[in-house]
Amino acid sequence: MSASRRRFLLATFTVPIAAAVDLGAQLRTKQPLKIAFIGSGHQGGALGLQLARAGHEVMFSSRHPETLKGLVAKAGAKARAGLPAAAATWGEVVIIAVPYGAMPQIGKDFAPLMSGKVVIDLSNPYADRDGPMASVALRKGTGVASAGYLPAVRLVRAFNAIGSEDLERDAHRTGAKRGIPIAGDDRAAIATVAQLVQDAGFDPVIVGNLSRAREFDAGTRVYGVSLTARQLREALKLR
Repeated sequence: MSASRRRFLLATFTVPIAAAVDLGAQLRTKQPLKIAFIGSGHQGGALGLQLARAGHEVMFSSRHPETLKGLVAKAGAKARAGLPAAAATWGEVVIIAVPYGAMPQIGKDFAPLMSGKVVIDLSNPYADRDGPMASVALRKGTGVASAGYLPAVRLVRAFNAIGSEDLERDAHRTGAKRGIPIAGDDRAAIATVAQLVQDAGFDPVIVGNLSRAREFDAGTRVYGVSLTARQLREALKLR
């Protein structure tokens, strides 16, 4: 890993907010990263496309990576597909975008491969889909619950409160950008994720540590709602 890349991954909390751009324009990242997805459905695919357009290298993964050819082609020359274990190993940043019921197995299979890496969890627990473990996660707060499944990673909750269609529609919109709440316990990891939020065309809103990620869990008043960064801070009573 180059010195410049290492400095980026160890950035401070202070991240400048990206300037407004025209809808047809596309910001290019200042520091391309290798970003891997464990889970490449609607949510993971939509976010991966935005990050690929910003200039990052992207790996989508599936147990059947041959089914991802269309997504890879859409993402461009810097995109590839592979098995989840390969993605967990390859990525400098790993994004988990799976039904939450799979999280225990994801942790068992891949947490050792992601040790020390920035990991973004955008999965949401739903009791009607994921069973009783979802209710337990929501009681704990999803950030805290996910940390239990993913020991030794630098976990950040982000991109869970926006749907896949909104990821495409609201990215790089004119005027005030849509705010994306972020929570984590590692300052440098939060800074890295905040930059990725900007690269994807949104404004990062740092909420606090993982215990505060429950404030934008599924079912909260800001979940799935299109708010600017200022509106989001007001709704969450952030200074």
